[in-house]
Amino acid sequence: MTDTRIVGRADWLAARRAFLEREKEVTRARDALSAQRRALPMMVVDKEYVFEGPDGERTLPELFDGRRQLLTYHFMWPLEGHDWCPVCSLFIDNIGHLAHLHARDTSLVIVCAAPQSDIVPFKRRMGWDIPWYTTRGDDFYQDFTLDVGAGEPELPGISAFLRADDGRVLYAYSTHGRGSDVLNNTYNYLDLTPLGRQEEGMADTMGWIRHHDSYGVATAGSCHG
Repeated sequence: MTDTRIVGRADWLAARRAFLEREKEVTRARDALSAQRRALPMMVVDKEYVFEGPDGERTLPELFDGRRQLLTYHFMWPLEGHDWCPVCSLFIDNIGHLAHLHARDTSLVIVCAAPQSDIVPFKRRMGWDIPWYTTRGDDFYQDFTLDVGAGEPELPGISAFLRADDGRVLYAYSTHGRGSDVLNNTYNYLDLTPLGRQEEGMADTMGWIRHHDSYGVATAGSCHG
């Protein structure tokens, strides 16, 4: 903040009101983009997927838990000898109480290839109560974490599904990378501050992120998809 301008209240209000108009433009553009996203075509999920949970096996339709919509967060799993992905953990920390999603007929679950024997203690450590399932095989990740630009699976990310009136599961949307930023309230709060995310000049812009119980520890976990 070497070039910060200090002004009086009148000048501050004038600058803030001018910027508010820009913010309103972005808000209207975001609303329009969201409407276009909802209007995208969907495709029928005609492959059977099986997941392992703490209480046994679940199919993809069962992950809806009786609701109309389903969001799946694709969590990266740790390389041997490393801790769980701190970036994914930050996103999970930012989800909030699921009751608000449930009120809009929407379920959210975490999916990951790691076994439940690894998931359960980490979930307990983090204090999360979000349903977390183990994918059986790699098909689910290959089919629903596709980077539509590069044509290769990309993690982490989140996917959206709809249960049609006839019971079929429809695949609606996935997003990854910077497309997921809007889901991270920590980022959004930092973006409101004068210093922002403070990532300028960092070779790894996510290198500052730790598990919420590990800030002050020098190293972050390594993970893969």
